[in-house]
Amino acid sequence: MSETRVHRRERGGWAAAWMVLAGLAAGLGSSIPAGVAAQDLPTVVILSTGGTIASVYDDAAGGFAPALTGEQLVQAVPGLDTIARVEVVQVANVASTNMTPALWLAVSAAARDMLARPDVAGVVVTHGTDTLEETAYFLDLTVGSDKPAIVVGAQRAASEPDADGPGNLRDAILTAIAPASRGMGTLVVLNGEIHAAREVTKTHTLNVDTFKSPGFGALGFVEPDGVRYYRAPLRRQHLEVAPGARLGRVEIVTNYAGADGRVVRGVLAQGGLDGLVVEASGVGNLASDLFDALEEVRAAGIPVVITTRVHTGRTLPLYAGRGSGVTLREIGCVFADNLPPHKARVLLLAALQRTSDPAEIQAIFAR
Repeated sequence: MSETRVHRRERGGWAAAWMVLAGLAAGLGSSIPAGVAAQDLPTVVILSTGGTIASVYDDAAGGFAPALTGEQLVQAVPGLDTIARVEVVQVANVASTNMTPALWLAVSAAARDMLARPDVAGVVVTHGTDTLEETAYFLDLTVGSDKPAIVVGAQRAASEPDADGPGNLRDAILTAIAPASRGMGTLVVLNGEIHAAREVTKTHTLNVDTFKSPGFGALGFVEPDGVRYYRAPLRRQHLEVAPGARLGRVEIVTNYAGADGRVVRGVLAQGGLDGLVVEASGVGNLASDLFDALEEVRAAGIPVVITTRVHTGRTLPLYAGRGSGVTLREIGCVFADNLPPHKARVLLLAALQRTSDPAEIQAIFAR
C-alpha cells in the first residue's frame, strides 16, 4: 500500500471522527449562565455557503469537498448557546471557486432581510477562503445596514484534526454581537483578527494566518476578554443593487513583459462586454501594444479600470508615453485607487448598476 493511500484513509477516517466530535461539542457548555434567559441573548443568523470550513475528506473523490451544513458547523462549536441565539440559513454549499455574482446577490439579499429584523444583532456568512474577499467586499457595498455582516472561513477542512473552522466561527459570532462592530460594515474574521472587507486579502495558500490588510493592518482582534478595535474603516460606501439585478460581464486582463492586445480583442469580439479591469504594472502603466487594444475597447464605449499587480499603493497617471498612465487617462480610463483587480471588478460591477460614464465611475472609485 502506498504512503499516499494510507494518508487518504487517515483523512477519510477523520470525516467520521468529526461527526462524533461535533456531537460531543454540541453538548458542551449547554447551560445558559444563571440569570440569563435564552430569549435575552442576542440573535445571530448564519448564512452558510460551503467552502473549506464545511468540507470533509471524500475518499471516493480523493480530496476535500463541501459536505457539512450550516447546522453541523454550529453544532461543532461548544458553548454557542451561552453567548447567542443562533439561526442558520443554508444559501449554498459550494467551493468558493464556484461562487458567482448571482450567489453574491442571494447572500446580500438574505443578509439585508435578516439584518432588518429588530431581534437580529448581526449575520455571519460562512464561506470558502479562495474568493472570500470578493464576496465580503460585495456585501460591504450592497448590504447597507448599520449592523455588522461578518464573513468567516477556514484554511483547514472540518475533518482535519486541527481544523480552524470552529474557533473562527465562534470569533465571528462574538464579533457580530459586539456593540463596537456597529457601523463597521462587512468584516472578515479569521485567526483572531478582524479586517475591513475593502482592505483584506488572502496572502498564503495554506497558513491559517493568511488574511491580512497590506499597508493597513487589522481593524481589531478577538481576544480572551472580548472584541477590541483600534481603528475604523473610512473608505466605505453603499451602492444600491436590486436583488434581481443583472450584474453584467466584467473581465480582467493583465499586463506583463511582451503583452499584446490579442486577449483583449478576443474578449471584445465575443460581444456582451460591460467593463474591463486591467492589472497594470507599477503605478498604472502597460505595454503599448496592449494600450492599442484598450483604445478599441474605449472606442466601443466600454469602461476600463486600471489597477496594479503591486500589492500596496495606488494607481496614478504619472508617466508619459504610449501605454502610460497619462495616455490611459487621455482615453478615459478609470484609476482604481488601491483596489486590487478582483475587488476593482466587484466595485465596477456594482457601479455599472448606476452609470457607465467614466467620470462618474471614477468618482465612485475615488470615494
